[in-house]
Amino acid sequence: MTLREVAASQAKAEGDTPAQFEVIEHRHLWDGRVIGLEEDEVRLIEDAEPVLRQYTTHPGAVAVVALRGEAGNEEVLLERQYRHPVRANLWEIPAGLLDIEGEDYVCAAQRELAEEVDLQANQWDVLVDYFTSPGGSVESLRIFLARDLVELDQEFERLDEEALMVSSWVKLDDAVDMIFAGKLHNPSAVTGILATWNARARGWKNLRPADSPWMR
Repeated sequence: MTLREVAASQAKAEGDTPAQFEVIEHRHLWDGRVIGLEEDEVRLIEDAEPVLRQYTTHPGAVAVVALRGEAGNEEVLLERQYRHPVRANLWEIPAGLLDIEGEDYVCAAQRELAEEVDLQANQWDVLVDYFTSPGGSVESLRIFLARDLVELDQEFERLDEEALMVSSWVKLDDAVDMIFAGKLHNPSAVTGILATWNARARGWKNLRPADSPWMR
């Protein structure tokens, strides 16, 4: 049997698992304001030559689908933000970096919901976890579902691109239609909205507790 056939015979599609391969040499190439650039020579196959892999480091992030409304007629909160790398105004969901060392993930999501749209929520669940670009970055993102929303008395000051943000409540079904029509492009918005739509169809039974383990 070939190495690929051996690996295939041992693999079962039961979920992602951490893995470690031998790193022959590691080099730190560059540091930016948020991301860094790393380079590894890693041996994937025993006795074979190592391969070169470059990737960005990233602190990770959380995002929030804020949901309100009666059953079957729910609305999600979208916010429009300018994203310079793609030169576009994108409709997104509240999100932010995990850039406070030791901060609890739920607390980070609560902070972002308050700072970006002046809301808090009494019910929190995990919708989905994903790596944003696992072939080239370590960035991981968790999307929470926030329900039983309450408006805050105070408004947060917003700077830079956030000062230009506007928000809008959109029916969940309409948001799904926007995705399939190619009108929404932000990955956390697309993933979070589709996950919420699916969770509603399943009677919210596939949601995980807000403090669930996270492979990151």
